This record gives sequence, C-alpha cells and structure tokens, in this order.
Amino acid sequence: MELLDYLRFAVEAKASDLFIVAGGPVCVKLEKRMTPVGGERVFPQETERLIMALYQQAQRSPDRFLSRGDDDFSFSVGGLARFRVNTYRQRGSLAAVVRVVAFDIPSWEELSIPAQVMDLAEETHGMILVTGTAGSGKSTTQACVIDRINQTREAHIITLEDPIEYLHRDVKSIVSQREIAIDTEDYLSALRACLRQAPDVILLGEMRDQETIHTAMTAAETGHLLIATLHTKGAVNTIGRIVDTFPAAQQDQIRTQLSMVLRTVVSQQLLPGAGGDLVPAFEIMHTNSAIRSLIREGKVHQIDNAIAAGGRDEGMISMDQSILNLYKAGKITEETALNYADNPEQLRRRLG
Repeated sequence: MELLDYLRFAVEAKASDLFIVAGGPVCVKLEKRMTPVGGERVFPQETERLIMALYQQAQRSPDRFLSRGDDDFSFSVGGLARFRVNTYRQRGSLAAVVRVVAFDIPSWEELSIPAQVMDLAEETHGMILVTGTAGSGKSTTQACVIDRINQTREAHIITLEDPIEYLHRDVKSIVSQREIAIDTEDYLSALRACLRQAPDVILLGEMRDQETIHTAMTAAETGHLLIATLHTKGAVNTIGRIVDTFPAAQQDQIRTQLSMVLRTVVSQQLLPGAGGDLVPAFEIMHTNSAIRSLIREGKVHQIDNAIAAGGRDEGMISMDQSILNLYKAGKITEETALNYADNPEQLRRRLG
C-alpha cells in the first residue's frame, strides 16, 4: 500500500493515530485499540519509504530528523484531513506516529466539553492551563476555546505550537499561528517576541522549562490572556509541577506570582465509554480567594477539598465528581469509573 492509502484508511475508519513501525503491520488506533491495516508486516526498507513519503507530503527536508533521531511536523492532504507527525528511530530503523486532525474545528457540544470550559473564552487576562496526559484531548479543547474567542471578540490571537494542528481562519479576530522550528526557533524566543506583537490572547503549546514558565507568567501578569498546556493530571499536580521547576530559593516568590495570575486549571482525560466510544472527564478549578491563599501558603494538597467546597456555585468540579456523573448518566461502566478515579475507594463508597 502507498502512504495515501494508509492515510485515507485512517481517516475513513475515524482512527486517532496511524503507526508505522518496522517488524509488524502498519496499525491504526481505534478507540484505544490497535487495528492492523492489511495483514502484511513492514520491514525497515518499507518504513523508510513510507516515512520519506511523509516528508514529501509535508514539503519538508528529513535532514533534521536524520541527524537528531526524531522530529515533529504537520501537513494537510486536500479533501482528506490534516495530520500531525512524529518521526523517530527505533532499533536502528525509521518509525512514525501520525495523528489524524480534522480540517474543521470540532463542535464543543459534540465533544462533550463543559460550558464552563467554553466560558473561559470571556476571560481577558491571566493564565488558563489545560492539562492532561498525552492523547487526552488538550489541543482540541484549546482549539475550541480559541475558536470561540475568534468568533466573538475582536482581538489579536497568537498561537505558538509544535506543530500546528488546527488551522484558524480570521473571523472577528486576527489569528497569527507560529510553528516552532519553522516560523521561530523555540517556545521561549517565540514567547518573548510575541510580547512585542500586540497580542490580546496567547496560546502556548507547552510550558517545557523554567524560563518559558516564568515568561508565560509575566505575560499573564501584564494584561494578556495566556492559555497554555502542561502534561500533568489534576490541578494539584499542575501547581506542584510549576513551583518545583524553580529552585527552592525562588519558590515562595513563584507561589505568590502564580496565585495572582492563575485563573483556571482544566484537567481532562478520555475514558472508555460503555458504548465503545471515548468519553471525556473534566476537572475544573477556578482560583477563588481560598485557593489563592492555599497556593501562596504552599498548601496545594488541600486544593481538592476547596474544589469540592466551591462546587457548582463557582463552576468547579473534581475529577472524581465528573467521573461519577458520567457513571450515573450511563456513559461509563462502574469498572471504568473506579479504574480512572483519583480516589477509587472513596468513589466506590459513593457508588454504593
């Protein structure tokens, strides 16, 4: 099969990813299950041919990949879809994982993104963090929020992504999308330059290091709305990760700064649904006065209780409450609820 045949199969099967790895068949991931495409195994010569075809589709040189051993990029195939690619070496051969990204930004209602998350588009300054493990849907949630801003506000939105996934067309806003390693050197230099480009909203694909986190907090502090991603699970772990990035001598200052600029942490994960589909669960934490005090005082372990206390009145929900709601709605099984809960024993009592 040719590369386009594999890509077309992945799109038509509504797969999330396509895997090209020597030694086995090319596979797609369907609802978290690996499904071979055809029965034939592919060997190093064939995987190299397919991966070079990916670079041809993207009109991109493979030199960076061949010298470094891994690479990220994206490309579109007219009439089919957009694809995000990670190429890498394994066992001395070339391999790739190709994420399928729809051309159009999906409907937030169809994705079951809560209205409280979409309402974040009304924020005008401060920091919003969208967190979760790889493949949990963070990029899609961010794209939906950016699209809401684009549809409803006159603003300059700058996105810094590695690579660009969803393409935003100007509606009411001007959307400048910059891809790391193509349009700019790295996140830090792009973010610093971004502050001189009159942004109203900044989307930061990932906060990877101390300098980027510090610059991001400064941007949020100086009147911009900054939406960023962290690969963490839950608000408590997210705040802990940010603070722990800095040396001990700076952590009190960072806690104070973070308590002032942080507006919301959205943490999400995808659960196997009772009908075989994937169902999202969301934890939403807004920084009320109680949570700001806990962050400043380094008592982040008490934030889960503050989220529960804030509850519906303030639009907050814990991950376990979100999972419980999905179970009560018949969208997930009891086994799934307990497997994905932060506190399975406590949830078991609530289920009982």
